[in-house]
Formats: sequence, C-alpha cells, structure tokens
Amino acid sequence: MINILTSGLLALIGLALGAGGVWLILLDGSWYYAFAGLAFLIAAALSFAKRPVVLPFYALFMIASLGWAVWEVGFDWWQLGPRGGLIVLIGLWLAMPAYRKTLLVGQPVPEVKPTRSFVLEGSLVLAIVVAVYSMMNNPHAIEGQLNDSPVVSNPDLGGDVPAGDWHQYGRTPFGQRYSPLDQINTDNVATLEQAWVFQTGDVRRSEDVPETTYQVTPLKINDTLYLCTPHSWAMAIDAKTGQEKWRFDPEVPDNTDRQHQTCRGVTFYQDTAMSADASCAARVYLPTSDARLIALDANNGEICADFGDQGTVHLEEGMPYNPAGYYYSTSPPVVADGKIIIGGAVNDNYSTKSQSGVIRAYDVNSGELVWNWDSGNPEQTEPIPEGQTYTANSPNSWSVSSADEELGMIYVPLGNKVPDQLGMGRSEEVETYSSSIVALSLETGQVQWVRQTVHHDLWDMDVPAQPALFILHLI
Repeated sequence: MINILTSGLLALIGLALGAGGVWLILLDGSWYYAFAGLAFLIAAALSFAKRPVVLPFYALFMIASLGWAVWEVGFDWWQLGPRGGLIVLIGLWLAMPAYRKTLLVGQPVPEVKPTRSFVLEGSLVLAIVVAVYSMMNNPHAIEGQLNDSPVVSNPDLGGDVPAGDWHQYGRTPFGQRYSPLDQINTDNVATLEQAWVFQTGDVRRSEDVPETTYQVTPLKINDTLYLCTPHSWAMAIDAKTGQEKWRFDPEVPDNTDRQHQTCRGVTFYQDTAMSADASCAARVYLPTSDARLIALDANNGEICADFGDQGTVHLEEGMPYNPAGYYYSTSPPVVADGKIIIGGAVNDNYSTKSQSGVIRAYDVNSGELVWNWDSGNPEQTEPIPEGQTYTANSPNSWSVSSADEELGMIYVPLGNKVPDQLGMGRSEEVETYSSSIVALSLETGQVQWVRQTVHHDLWDMDVPAQPALFILHLI
C-alpha cells in the first residue's frame, strides 16, 4: 500500500509539473519544469515496479534540481524554498525505512546497495546544508552609511515647539517624532546615569482585560511632563525632579467587554488669547476608556467646566448601539485650526453591530461639535441632527492623526471594518476607505484625498502608525 500511494503521488506531481512545464515552454519560459515532470513520472514508474534504482535516480534528480535553482536565483532562501521544498520533502520520504522496505518485497536478491542509499542520503544532506546557508545569507543586503550631516540648516519640523519640548504625540503636528537636541550623542550615551524614577501607582488588576498595557508617550511642556495611565489617570510631573504636581482620576468603571485597557497619551493646548495665568488657559485633554474626552487645567488638573458638558464631551453620542466597552479612544486627539479632532477604537471581530468609526472635530474651547466625518457616510460632514446615528461598523481610527494647518488638512490613519475577517456586506464607501490614510479638510471635514494600503482587507491590516509629514528639499 505504501508503495502504491508513493508511486501515485509521484505520478500526480509529474503530470502536473509536466503539463505546466510544456505550457511554460510554449510561453518561452524555463524548460526545467517539463524535465522535472518527466523525472517524477520516471520515478513513479520505477517505484511502482519496485526497482531500487529509484533511490539513486531521485537523488541525482534532486542534485540537478538544486544546481538549477542555485544557478537561477543564487543562495536566496525565499526563492530557493518554493523551488526545492517539495522535492526535498519527497526525498526525505523515499529515504525512510518504511518506504525502502517496499522495494525489497518480491526481490530474490536485494538490489539496494549501501552506496545507492548513501547517494540519496548524501543529496539530502547537501540540500539541507544549502538551505541553512541560504537562511543565513542575505543576497539583497546593500552595505552603506546614512548621511549624518544636516542637509537643511533650519528644517521645518512642523510647529513652533522649543527644541527641549515635546508638545504632541509625535512632538509636532507633523508627527515626525524627531528631537533636534544633540547634547546626548553616540560618544556619551553609554555614560548616562538615571536621574529619577516615578511610579504612577497604576497596576494591572485581576479583573482587567488581557490587553491592559502601558503605551503612553509623555508630553513635555516647559518644566512639566503630562501623561496618562492604562486606567485613564492623568498626571503632571516635574521634569527635573520627578515629583508629582497633580493627578486626576476620571473613575472609569471596570468593563470586561473592552478589548484594550490603555492610554497612549494626552493632548496639550494653550489658548493664546487668554492670560497665561488664567484658569484653563493651558489645558490637557484626556481621552478615557469609557468614551469620554475631558478637559483639565494644565496647572492644577482641575476640570475645565466650560468645555462640553461640565468639562466632558461624551463620545457615545450619535452611536447606533450601546458603546459601553466596545468603543473608546485609546490615542490622544489632535488640536489644529481651533478644533480638537478625535477618532476611536472599535473592538475587533466581536460583533456585526459595532460602533461607528466616525472622526469628530469639536471646538477646542467650548467642546461644541463642528463637523463629523463618517467613512460609511463620507459626504455628510455637518453635525448630524438629533435622532440620527453614525454608520455602524464603519472603518475606525484608533491610532494618531497628523495635521498641517498651512495646507488646512488632517491626515487620518484608518483601520478596517469589523468583523475584520468578514468580507461580505461591505459598501462601496467601506471598500474605498478601509485600511487607508485619509486627508480631511480641517475646516469642513470633507475628504481631500485617500490612499488605501490594502484593498478589500481581510487580514486586519490597519494603518497603525501616525503619518509623518515632512517637506522634501530637492538639491
């Protein structure tokens, strides 16, 4: 039975390779696959006839195939694997005692000589050596060194941020995540010493969801660090001493329906029209894991009651279903053009009745809704009327956006429609905006352009990173 199954498999592979190989020859392609198909058919016939010569024959075929593959693509594992993987696997099977014994059945005198067996085993060892070498080899590596000298003496880093400060998640509205400081460099970095340690006190609890993570990027404004913790606590810390200045606990209730329990950062805003020492002239906006956006006085952590509903914007408004645990913002919103613009995270693969991935812009001072862009209903950007809801299951933005006030645009990284692996029932709008970067007008929320990274995404390949903006100087 083993012999018959093996011979049949060899024959099927030979027929498939042979037919495809002839077609490839007619298309002026490689002749190898036609010859490989013939070799498999010969091996199938020898195996069926229980001729032990099948072992050295297959060994020679395997060596010839290995030589052809290396000649064609070199020692590139990712190209060698598809060319030789199946051939080597079948060679391993032919070398197994269970198969070799079938070649002796009915033979008056064993024909299998030790040297013939060694030929097959030797060819397998050679193939494994080539495979291991190829895995350790990178034929596409290009040795080089990046230019470490400034190309532009005074580059536009996107925002009036002092060199020693970090005002937004990506430092500036451009999201470049670049610091111009040069006091620490490759010569002295090894001699750095720890100045202070600060413990937030926020620890994972037994009732927390598995994805309870600390992912915050602190902001530094003047001599203060502003940050948030997984349970949405906001804190201000003295940047020089590590001493706590204030903390605010929004008292987010536990909810095991959440997929994530994290806070990637807060948003800072300075109202230049107000006196610098006035109450809430400088603000910290805190997104919470129960779908709130809270405005806090940056100086003392007290709620700014003139924002939204007594200091809070409720992000569940306009949602088609009860969002508790299934919708919240894990990333800091963007302040630009007098607006604070925020998206939200929607739990992956939990339901076909999930919340909308709407992007909303609120007046940064009052918290009044200015515009809303719903990728499931992209043309209606004026605030939806009372009683209307946003589109369920539309692609959402759980990451961080970038902005260019001079161009008047915000750049939003979008995820996929949930359930992520379910492809049916997707509208034309979903197919356009899912897993893409969308540029929206800061003034109206209307789409300016869209660049999709994965078409008809079934793999949850969200755009996960804040887009980085830069001005390219051609020299």
